This record gives sequence, C-alpha cells and structure tokens, in this order.
Amino acid sequence: MRTRTAAPAALAATLLLLAACGTERAETGSIPSAASVDDPGRDGVRVISVTVSSPSASPSPSRSYSVSADRLTAGADSGVSAGYEVTNESTEALTYSVVLTFASEDGGAVTNQKVTVRDVGPGKTVRGTVHAGELPPSAPRITGARVLKVTKVPAGEAPAGPGACPASGVRVSADRGDAAMGLRVVGLHLDNCGTRDYTVKGYPQLELLDENFRPVNGVDVLDGSGGITTGAGPDEAPRTVALAPGESATAALVWRNTTESGTPVNVPHVRVRARAGAAPVTVTPELDLGTTGKLGVRPWKKAESQGRPAPGPS
Repeated sequence: MRTRTAAPAALAATLLLLAACGTERAETGSIPSAASVDDPGRDGVRVISVTVSSPSASPSPSRSYSVSADRLTAGADSGVSAGYEVTNESTEALTYSVVLTFASEDGGAVTNQKVTVRDVGPGKTVRGTVHAGELPPSAPRITGARVLKVTKVPAGEAPAGPGACPASGVRVSADRGDAAMGLRVVGLHLDNCGTRDYTVKGYPQLELLDENFRPVNGVDVLDGSGGITTGAGPDEAPRTVALAPGESATAALVWRNTTESGTPVNVPHVRVRARAGAAPVTVTPELDLGTTGKLGVRPWKKAESQGRPAPGPS
C-alpha cells in the first residue's frame, strides 16, 4: 500500500493557485479549492470564501487529469460556490434575503444568486453556502463574489418559504413588480394553502414602514389606482372573495416615483394583513414614491385557476 505525504505549506500554496486559475490536477477526483475573501459586506452579511470545484468525468486512477472551471459543458453546474455569514446585531430575530454577485477577474458580474436566511436570533451569526449554479459555456471564469443586496424583516412576519404553509393556512407574498415610464406596480398574492375556506373582502390592510420598521407618515393610501393612473382602466369595485383550499387572490400596489419640489419618500417595507385581524406579513416592495405622497391599492380579486398552489397543512 502506498502512502503519500505533503508539506502543509506546499499544499496551501497549491490550493491558492487552484483558486486563482480554476484548474485542478488529482488522481482520485475533483477536489474543491477555496480562497478566503476580504469582503466588508453590508447590513451584517459578508462573503467569507469562494470555492471552485471543477466538474469532470471519473478520472483514470493511473493518470492525472486537468479540467478548467471556465470551460464547462452546456447544462453543467459551474462548480463555484461562495461561503457567507450573516450576523444579526439587532435586538430581535430577523429573516434575511441576500443577493450575492459572482464576479469575473475584472470585477464584472457573471451571475446573481439569492438566498433566504431565516430566523437569525439577536446577536447570532449564521453561515451558509450559495452556489453559482448553471452557466453558459461562454461565461467568464468566476474569481470572486460579493454581497449585492440585503433585505431583512422581523422573523415572525417574514413571508413563508416555497411549499411552506403558515399556521393561519394562508400565505401572503409580493412579486418583483413592474415599472414603466415612472409607473410602478407590485402584486400582492394571497394563497389558501390550508384545508379550510378563507374569505377576504375589499382591500388588504397596510402599514408603511421605514428601514427600522417604524411607521412612515405623510403618505395617502388610496382605495384603487385611479388617483395614480388612468392607464390601467377603471377601478374594480371591492367584493367578497371566497377562496377554497388551493385557490389564490391578488391585489396590487400602484404608485409613481415622480420627483418635484419637496423631499422624496422611500418606503422599503409594507406590513400586510390579508384582512382585519389577520396575522401580519412584512414584504419589501421598496416603494420609491418620489414627492407624490400617494400609494394606490387595488382590491383583492380571485386569481385564475391555473397554477394554484397545492393545499398544505393548516
């Protein structure tokens, strides 16, 4: 039986070289190479390492092989990941949504990936890994990663994750929205993921919150979108919407980011209740209201039956 030894210093130098060039040589398989990252981060989140693990076919045990992370087969995972850490310096548990940018040697973005880190207690640090995922063969070689964006909400008010159903039996979320010529529209979604019927009437109940989750004053919340735009047609009358298990409803937030005289108002968070007395869910539509001082709210209406969520435990 053969035994092999390697000097610690030589091994460390080899790993750093591999991280820099994206190439590995081994006799027994693909070995990930990790490089530490000096990332100041933002909002308590930072990248701590980048790992390159070049995918390859099973090597012959009798000879060495060489593969490169910047020459990938179409459809193959890039083999690149970033280690991150989240430190909650506040006094309450928070759920974080983090967007990481994987970058090439010249600093240009190659791909962005989002991760949700739930229930980080006050004073706690949580670590995890994000994979760059599938990249086209023409993509530049990834050499680094950085934190692009961080949003956070109180852990008890965070939107439920995919496939999860809150104890209330309903799931509230916001989409990424649409923007055109200064007009902004963000959809609110209400899914009955429980086992009982759920009824809403009229408009969702809203509280506008700043970055520290304090109420934002001085904004008129309007019933309907007619006070914001006439391009979307007449406002629909509020109605009672009964949702059987698996059915969904939608509403919308509508505003313009026109800026004239005065101080622009930005509202990062909105606390949403599907109806009066319902459990709150805090979403982050990042309302850039400009100096308009207005936000229109469209009433709940039943969504089309296509793509209904499967009922879950209530």
